[in-house]
Amino acid sequence: MSLMNKTGLYIHVPFCGSKCNYCDFNSYVGKMDLAEEYFACMKKEIDLYRDEMALNKIGTIFIGGGTPTCVEPRFIGEILNECREKYHVSEPCEITIESNPGTINEEKLKEYGQYGINRISIGLQAYQENLLKYLGRRHTADEFVSSVEMAQKAGFDNINADIIFGIPGQTLKDWKDTLSVLTDLGVTHISAYDLKVEEGTRFGDMRDTGKLIEMEDELDREMYHYAIEYLKQQGFNHYELSNFAREGCECRHNLIYWNCLEYLGLGAGAHSFLQDIRFENQATIEGYIEYLSKGQKPVEERYVRDFCEKMSEYMFLGLRLIDGVSREKFEDRFNQNIFDAYAAKIDRLKKKQLIETDDKSIRLTRLGLDLANQVFVEFV
Repeated sequence: MSLMNKTGLYIHVPFCGSKCNYCDFNSYVGKMDLAEEYFACMKKEIDLYRDEMALNKIGTIFIGGGTPTCVEPRFIGEILNECREKYHVSEPCEITIESNPGTINEEKLKEYGQYGINRISIGLQAYQENLLKYLGRRHTADEFVSSVEMAQKAGFDNINADIIFGIPGQTLKDWKDTLSVLTDLGVTHISAYDLKVEEGTRFGDMRDTGKLIEMEDELDREMYHYAIEYLKQQGFNHYELSNFAREGCECRHNLIYWNCLEYLGLGAGAHSFLQDIRFENQATIEGYIEYLSKGQKPVEERYVRDFCEKMSEYMFLGLRLIDGVSREKFEDRFNQNIFDAYAAKIDRLKKKQLIETDDKSIRLTRLGLDLANQVFVEFV
């Protein structure tokens, strides 16, 4: 399925059973009693965008959170049915749901399949029990294995696992074992994220008080390079900084983000990019409900970018992709030669050996993968 002329749809489910120590996502614990009203309001939001979405063909749907699988499956099914009724949802459509071990079972998975969900992302983060506890995860490694096996039995043939490296106390052997378990289980996609300690999280507080010592860069980089080499040997394509997929199993929804294509975000705190404008919703569940109860779109912020900002955004998002930024696509979009538009920046980054170019594209080098933020900041 080509992504061109396709729109992504993101559905945010902010409910969670607990807040992990590293999590800075827009999620809330102890508010499940608001779920019924929340999803009723989301149906109203869907209807409010009916006219704007009239000419858009939805090629991907991503149900994220929070933990979408901690709410009753019927809520998910009702929202997907509403989207199909009000919008043009292409067939086939990649429909992903995020989950955590312990929040899915055979009955739920069967229901998700009936709703047309054909891709599932399961959060492992680490295979070692001590690391799971340190991260604040509520599940065990065995529960993750059971979740994957249940998903496979239910007919899901596109399964992603989220994992984290750079965890304080994590060893290279821990990391190798985690990767080995995933390839043995037969997952088709792996998202391997470098731990980022963010302000406002439990880990952020621990760092500020000296109770958390971040991993040394040398070991952190060794873990990343090992993942790249090992997963390549196992038949995975490294297609984005943190993402690896078996052939044909790349996350099409995320490719919409990285290629600066349009998407609509529904729910509390969701971000959108439509008609060349970026906007984001009210973040709190209560605030979101209040907007929709009044028949208003729950938009809090809008960002209108000038021409140079659009080009810059296209560059630093596109450079996340291992194939880099295509000269032809850049020219088609902006009517400019990429090597003329960014001649000085390209020359400077090439001298630092952070990017490489040919007549077709610009992409990160191996060193550039390690120092990607130094590259991205050139285009901000």
